[in-house]
Amino acid sequence: MTDPDMADKIYIEPIHWRNIEKIIAIEKPDAILPTMGGQTALNTTLDLNRHKILEKYNVEIIGASVDSIDMAEDRELFKNAMTDIGLETPRAYVAKDFDKALVIQKDIGYPIIIRPSFTLGGSGGGIAYNKQDFEKIVKRGLDLSPTNEVLLEESVIGWKEFEMEVVRDKNDNCIIVCSIENLDPMGVHTGDSITIAPAQTLTDKEYQNLRNQSIQVLRKIGVDTGGSNVQFAINPDNGKIYVIEMNPRVSRSSALASKATGFPIAKVAAKLAIGYTLDELRNEITGDVIPSSFEPSIDYIVTKIPRFAFEKFKEADYHLTTQMKSVGEVMAIGSCFKESLQKALRGLEVGIDGFDEIIFEESLSPKERQDLIVKEISTPSSNRILYVAQAFREGMSIDDVFNLSGIDKWFLNQVYEIIISENEIKINQLI
Repeated sequence: MTDPDMADKIYIEPIHWRNIEKIIAIEKPDAILPTMGGQTALNTTLDLNRHKILEKYNVEIIGASVDSIDMAEDRELFKNAMTDIGLETPRAYVAKDFDKALVIQKDIGYPIIIRPSFTLGGSGGGIAYNKQDFEKIVKRGLDLSPTNEVLLEESVIGWKEFEMEVVRDKNDNCIIVCSIENLDPMGVHTGDSITIAPAQTLTDKEYQNLRNQSIQVLRKIGVDTGGSNVQFAINPDNGKIYVIEMNPRVSRSSALASKATGFPIAKVAAKLAIGYTLDELRNEITGDVIPSSFEPSIDYIVTKIPRFAFEKFKEADYHLTTQMKSVGEVMAIGSCFKESLQKALRGLEVGIDGFDEIIFEESLSPKERQDLIVKEISTPSSNRILYVAQAFREGMSIDDVFNLSGIDKWFLNQVYEIIISENEIKINQLI
């Protein structure tokens, strides 16, 4: 968007409502499309509306209304909206100061999830297991939230996490571009989790349920045109579904879904915002043979692995929570999950070719080595998947690793089969 060959005008300015007002005064646009600029664009648009700038210059908001942005981003409004349409969310309450937060915590107990409103990548949020962590995270969250409020939510740590990329037009035509499954259970920010598209462990009934609920969410929130991302948690024991949140904009997950399916979500969303409908737009990936109203279908597996830079920040905690810590990501395509996973690991450019064996210090006893593996598997971290593979090398069973990590057994079995193949290659000296 800052390419002079693409944009008519470019302004290199801090994104603040006062600067945007100056640009609006100069350029006199008819409309503003906030759903393409991430969380910053949404927050800035709300500021412009709050200060009556859009009204002053007669600028129309397209793609999503102020009310829909507010309802999606304000934790309390979103929870109430989901209740209105009969969808369940985790038990949660909003606090605007620390004293109120303490009262809520006593009701919910520990562990408790803290989610600041209107922040990017879960900034300021986290999971508190004790009073010391709680005080630190809540105060940080209140400080970082533009509205100085946090949502205190019951823990659904260990539940399976899914995302649905949805596109809707002005005629209420809705399609699911892609389903995305998080390998890590709830408790890790989706930007820090290994994710797989399409989802691998959903039954057809569960998928159709998530599909229907995603469309319900878009209609209730009021995203009239464009793409949105809806996140769900599913209890692996009984199949209970909670709606976690939705992003009323083109997001990081939208970029992944676009690359995974070839469906240009941002381009389509922009055209929908100016009045086109899905059936009027042709799907480029099919050579314009079919319209964009057909849901993409893929016969391959896409795996995304986040890239961290903890080696540059020695004092940073490499364990993962609901606050995003990754600095980038790699994506790989394969005919099966095992292929795409190993391609993605190699693509991280961290000196590994896949599930390289972990070299432990020689001074560690077998018991100490086992304890270290158990510790690394039990707590989400940037390299947990490598320790999962190492656990299988050390003789741990799939059930053992599942009980420690909460990672779905289907994924664990895939990693286990990779290690079995590795052992066969070693035994038969095939390389």
